[in-house]
Amino acid sequence: MKVSDYILQRLREWDVTHVFAYPGDGINGLLAAWGRADNKPAFIQSRHEEMSAFEAVGYAKFSGRPGVCAATSGPGAIHLLNGLYDAKLDHVPVVAIVGQTNRSAMGGSYQQEVDLMSLYKDVAGAYCEMVTVPQQLPNVLDRALRTAQAVRTVTAVIVPADVQELDYSAPEHAFKMVPSTLGAAHSAPVPAEEDLDRAARILEEGERIAILIGQGARGAQDEVREFADLLGAGVAKALLGKDALPDDLPYVTGAIGLLGTRPSYEMMRDCDTLLVVGSSFPYTQFLPEFGQARAVQIDIDPFMVGLRYPFDVILVGDAGQTLRRLLPKVRAKEHGEWRAKIEKDTARWWEVMERRAEVEADPVNPEYVVHAVDALLPENVILASDSGSAANWYARHLRMRGAMRGSLSGTLATMGPGVPYLIGAKFAHPDRPCVAIVGDGAMQMNGMAELITLHKYWQEWGDPRFVVAVLNNRDLNQVTWEMRAMQGAPQFLPSQSIPDVRYADFARSLGLGGVRVETPGGVAEAWRSALGADRPFVIDFLTDPAVPPIPPHASLDEIQAAALSVLKGDSDRAGMVRQGFKAKVQELLPRRHS
Repeated sequence: MKVSDYILQRLREWDVTHVFAYPGDGINGLLAAWGRADNKPAFIQSRHEEMSAFEAVGYAKFSGRPGVCAATSGPGAIHLLNGLYDAKLDHVPVVAIVGQTNRSAMGGSYQQEVDLMSLYKDVAGAYCEMVTVPQQLPNVLDRALRTAQAVRTVTAVIVPADVQELDYSAPEHAFKMVPSTLGAAHSAPVPAEEDLDRAARILEEGERIAILIGQGARGAQDEVREFADLLGAGVAKALLGKDALPDDLPYVTGAIGLLGTRPSYEMMRDCDTLLVVGSSFPYTQFLPEFGQARAVQIDIDPFMVGLRYPFDVILVGDAGQTLRRLLPKVRAKEHGEWRAKIEKDTARWWEVMERRAEVEADPVNPEYVVHAVDALLPENVILASDSGSAANWYARHLRMRGAMRGSLSGTLATMGPGVPYLIGAKFAHPDRPCVAIVGDGAMQMNGMAELITLHKYWQEWGDPRFVVAVLNNRDLNQVTWEMRAMQGAPQFLPSQSIPDVRYADFARSLGLGGVRVETPGGVAEAWRSALGADRPFVIDFLTDPAVPPIPPHASLDEIQAAALSVLKGDSDRAGMVRQGFKAKVQELLPRRHS
């Protein structure tokens, strides 16, 4: 058995079933071992190493298990980095196995020689090691997998090409040999009783309580519901926690932040007590004014506490276990005006979203595109949004319910993971449908190439449904709007304008399904066709770049001021001003009556 054979064997012993990778001569030894191992764990070939890393992130996000990716030395290892940073910043367990030049060539400025230990020092800071002799295994691989899982981060194992070809020999019972144990222990830490008592007093004394949850609350849905009812509180969600609680609960106000909802914004603005569970939401301007609210934080990671708000009590522990211990210590409150206002405002918000989706645009309103699929989504769907203006509509128009899951690049906010996330998800859940909402910029950057990966693998999945909805507005829209809002600058066409590409035609050329939608009347039918298709399906929606992603706190006066600032000269200034007013006016109209 060679070192490369043993690496694959140890991955199988860890129940790793898929490795997302791209070949290269720096991992030729591993590729040969895959051939000897009958492709177990399965080598999943992307079009680019960055996509391999994104697919490992998607697999980890939607399975709860570590994702594993592999790449060759030099350029392959470099290409992995963006996806690995995405995993690190979103606290997702991913292990990278990376090739390196032969030991004899190290330090000789050899072809594809990169100082990988230095390069990976930050992204895999929790554990990064180079294997130089066989006896380092299995310890190095075990620690990489165990650390990634325990700390929810990125780890890396670097294996020079000549080491891959060495005969494997296990560590001996001898001096300076390190044995290893397979598997990871699971624990659910809880805070000290005195800290729980202090938190209970603060929550009990509050009159207008707001709860903010993130992805760390995903395993504590029942406890969060019970606590919200106990305290008469509303619940806002950070975007990474969008699937942590269903949106059909009347007190769930939806997303928070620039991409958030008006009810979430107002609840934070007016509350006197804040409970944050499993979230490191970074935008403090959307939290209560400092000193306005007494605050309690629950988080499992002691490194991530106390960062976003001056908390009165910090509880380091598992969200579910901590809330269960806290519940008996807090007396129930009657649901009064505060809870009633939250529920009323939330119901009103969904009416506003419907009205905004109905606003006429040229040719199609992107809000209508996403709003139209909300009621059509299967309750076991896995959703992904790419970064850009598409994330606004994902955040605001899609209501989580049932067993739905969803994610996006939260902290890194990188372009490009929408399609590869769901490819990774499909290997974790081959019997669940997937829907990606992506902009045309992200689609051109790498989504189109990953359609080839879809073409390669889709027939292996029990449920072939994989819908890619492209919001095709010929503009790098989010940056265009950020320039308008933050710099008061008109659209700069040389950087912002991108070509109109026939995405559905490209999908059909690969044998996938596809349709181009150029009028509002074709939107719902396209969604139905895609969700009922017997293969992956691309919908190319021609959408209006002048529909603005208005932040939830923007007043009509602020929109007017921004509009006037860009009237100095913008390629689409009239359309932008018109759509901005039309969208905001929907919030000012009286409530509909059925």
